[in-house]
Order: sequence, then C-alpha cells, then structure tokens
Amino acid sequence: MTSGAPVGVIDGHNDLPWTLRDHCGYDLGAVDLVGGEPAVQTDFPRLAAGGVTGQFWSVYVPCSLTGAEAVQATREQIDFVRRFADTYPDRLALCVTADEVDAAIDSGRVASLIGMEGGHSIDSSLDTLREMHERGARYMTLTHNENVPWADSATDVPLLGGLSDLGREVVAEMNRLGMFVDLSHVSDAVMRDALAVTTAPVIFSHSSARALADHPRNVPDDVLATLRDNGGVCMVGFPSFFVSQRWVTWFFECLDVVAARGGDPRSFDDVDPVLRERLDSAPAPPTVAELADHVDHVRDVAGIEHVGLGGDYDGASSFPAGMEDVSGYPLLFEELRSRGYAESDLAAVGSGNVLRALRDMESAAS
Repeated sequence: MTSGAPVGVIDGHNDLPWTLRDHCGYDLGAVDLVGGEPAVQTDFPRLAAGGVTGQFWSVYVPCSLTGAEAVQATREQIDFVRRFADTYPDRLALCVTADEVDAAIDSGRVASLIGMEGGHSIDSSLDTLREMHERGARYMTLTHNENVPWADSATDVPLLGGLSDLGREVVAEMNRLGMFVDLSHVSDAVMRDALAVTTAPVIFSHSSARALADHPRNVPDDVLATLRDNGGVCMVGFPSFFVSQRWVTWFFECLDVVAARGGDPRSFDDVDPVLRERLDSAPAPPTVAELADHVDHVRDVAGIEHVGLGGDYDGASSFPAGMEDVSGYPLLFEELRSRGYAESDLAAVGSGNVLRALRDMESAAS
C-alpha cells in the first residue's frame, strides 16, 4: 500500500507495439487490453494503476532490417500506433505537441506520443526523417544496438568516433523540425557530439546512471552534467541490467554465450532467447531502492529538473521486484517520498520535466 498524492507519469519508452506484432500480428481483437492481458506488461488497468498519463510508444524495428525494409517497417509501426489510438479513443489520444498532451491528460486519456528507436529507420535520408515527423514521430533514438552510417552505437564497435557530418545534419534537422534527439543507445562520443551541436533539449528515453551500473547503455556523469545547460532529461530506465551491477555482469556473461553459439550479441533476436533461457541463473531482481538510487544520482549530478522515467516495458524481461509491469511506478514514488522528495519534485520527475523539455524543444524548432 502506498501513500501520498497520486503521481502522474509521462513515460519515455514502451515497446508494446512491437510486442503485439510478435504476439498477435497487431490483432487487437486477440488480446484483452481493456480487461487485462497477461501476455504483455502493458494494458489499460495496469496503466491506470501505475498513474501513467502519457506514453511515448516506441516504433522499434530491429537492426536486422536495413534500408527500405527498415523504413517500411517503421511506417508499419507508426500506422499501428495510430490504429491503436483510434481503436480506444476513450482511453488514448494521439499527440504531437505539449498542448495536445495537456488536453489529453485533462480529458482522462493517456497522451500517446511516438518515438522511433534507431536511426536505421530513416535509411540515412533527411527526407525520410521529415516524413516520419509528418507521420507523428516526436523523437528518434539516433542508433539502436548497431552503428548507423552516421553515428556509433553504445553496443557496437565504434567506427566514426562520434557523429559524422551527416549525423550532425540529422541533429540539426531534428532541431528544425521539432523532434527530440534521443541519446539512449548511442556511444559516449555521440552523446557528447550531439550535445555540442544541438540547439534544443535532448532526452535519454530509457537510460540510467553509469556510475551505479557500468553498462554502456547508461549515461556517464560528465554527460549527465551537460543536461543542466542543455535543458534535457535523462529518463531513468527500469530493466534490471541498467539498474544493478550484478545484472550487468550476468548480462555480459549471457552475451558471451550468444557469441559462443555463433549469434550476434548486438541482435535482440539472438540475445533475448539466451537471457530467457538463463533467467534461472540470474541474480535476484534489483530492489526498488536500487532503482531510486539512479533517480538520486541523476538528480545529484544533473539537477532535479533533468530527471524523468523511461520504464522500457514490453522491451525487457526483468525489472526491479514489484515493478514487473506498468502498474509499478507508485512503488518508486513511495521510495522517493521516504527519501525526502517533495511532492513537487515527484511531479517533476513523473511528468513535469519531460513536458517542459517538450515545450522547449518545440520553441527551438523553426
């Protein structure tokens, strides 16, 4: 049982669209998202229990899809999110601006935004980037698990040492359009390059603190510190291997197994089955307190105005105990209350910071 005022959440990253593609071929009639659907980590009762008032739905496509295939799969994912919102108009409202987010929340619906996960979705084309913005995408993660021709990934062998000239053009065009530059998944050098050239706030849609869990997907302190001047937000990720150093160690042991079997440690399709197979040997799930430690750390380094939440639900298989699905956010807020966070701080972390950054990003667009 939690206490205190309910805290609304605008979450940075949820992979339900791709999960439903895998689970039921996008057939919303085959799942019970209204009554409760045990096959996924996200449904309407649990969104309500978690206090989720806004969600960036990830339109992820795997790095195994490249070129025109990746672009077409991204269009497919965006079309599904639009159909998802149209199917449940009393529960979801598709949004492309901060004002629309406010209106959706005021109407009691989950404000639904679209985020592309990986620059391979645009096939190195600024014209395709503009198309995806027109279709409703309001962030793009510059890479996923593999490099793109113009930016290095955190989990691939670096080839560029940061952003190429085209990469800097991509960032500039995202600034001009009004689309968050999302620096989750990118190399440290790309983080620093993007922050050096962007004219708008950036986000990390689902990344935690490197100082507490030494995973390359997490954010080092020098980069967190730059968010103070940039105005951006680090949306703390919940998967166990971003939260706990024990899980980081186990995760990389799993990657060694993938490689020994001839798989690609960068490929979700190769890695996820091994993670699931080896869950019996995994450490105990992290505690909510360990997750709260990441919120504390980002606050201490970047400032309370630069902390958000990016659960990564339906995109990972292990989370802190009690937070295995989207109903779990109140447990984190109760832990933060016990540490002395004011209600205004909780509101900022839950939704206020990313909504302010969205407005600032829009204002910087031309």
